[in-house]
Amino acid sequence: MKLKIAVIGTGKVARNNYLPFLAQQEDVSLSYYNRTRDYAESSAEKFGGRVADTIDELMVGAPDVVMILASEKVRYEMAMAALEYKPKHMFFEKPLVAQAGQANVTEEDFEKGREVLRKAKAAGTQTAMVFNYRFFDQTQRARKIVTERNLGKLLQVSAFVHYACWSHSIDLIHLFGGSVAEITALSGVIEHRPRGFEAKDVAAAFVTEGGATGTILGTSGTSFTSPLFELLFGFEGGRFTFRGLDGDMELLDYNTGHHELYSLLRGTSQWDQYNASFEKATGAYLDSVRAGVEPPVPGIAGLQELQFEAALKRSIHEGKPIRVQEAFGLE
Repeated sequence: MKLKIAVIGTGKVARNNYLPFLAQQEDVSLSYYNRTRDYAESSAEKFGGRVADTIDELMVGAPDVVMILASEKVRYEMAMAALEYKPKHMFFEKPLVAQAGQANVTEEDFEKGREVLRKAKAAGTQTAMVFNYRFFDQTQRARKIVTERNLGKLLQVSAFVHYACWSHSIDLIHLFGGSVAEITALSGVIEHRPRGFEAKDVAAAFVTEGGATGTILGTSGTSFTSPLFELLFGFEGGRFTFRGLDGDMELLDYNTGHHELYSLLRGTSQWDQYNASFEKATGAYLDSVRAGVEPPVPGIAGLQELQFEAALKRSIHEGKPIRVQEAFGLE
């Protein structure tokens, strides 16, 4: 039996990182909608499937999965339109909503993201996010080490992040540290203007619900030829640091007194690692749909990331700490 997948948005990300993998799945049939029909037609010619002129026409086929891969600037309207048909499953590219672009998330984006998930819940639609950085080799290794080495409670977090990796890095903070309880943030005065990431630097301090303290600095002022993020997680029993799409991971194990360095083979580039993470993330998601179980990254993770950003922006605007769960409830 074919798994019918409707793809909304057939731009560069869809054509480069999703459709090649989806087209290889023998049990998948594809359909497409894109506001510029030519993009949808070229995708159908290359990867197979049918093209719809409207979302209404796309949903007539009663797809099993709707993948919202359109620009973050229009994800809200696309998702809300598709949810009128109460699909079984809906999968989102990141961030969930960002009407002014991913480097400029607002409180309104959080509200609209919450509205999408509320509508999905009312429709009985299971939602999921990509957050493919969870599927990098080093992230997977770090999660395994935390469990197997019994590193204990998280105590500290430090993050230096380019806006290209911003929502992913916030998601990784949640992955290892749980929800954030309070955040205090400042905006810089220098605005960097690389295409697609025009924004000022921000710096924030935060405390997680579990009591860990952390800092995060966001910028678009670093070069794409250098690591785009550096994350440090300090636990009771040790700490680890990893950086970039294919960088080394360093572990200081307090329990054994060992300093360990984990490196990937140098035969591939950071972009090979990046592309492979999409296949792993998409494959894990499809496996969950086939098995009828919860997705590896639930939709609420996308709203949680917007929650962090909304609280950060309010703290900057009001010049005071923000109690995150009180100001921006997820339910």
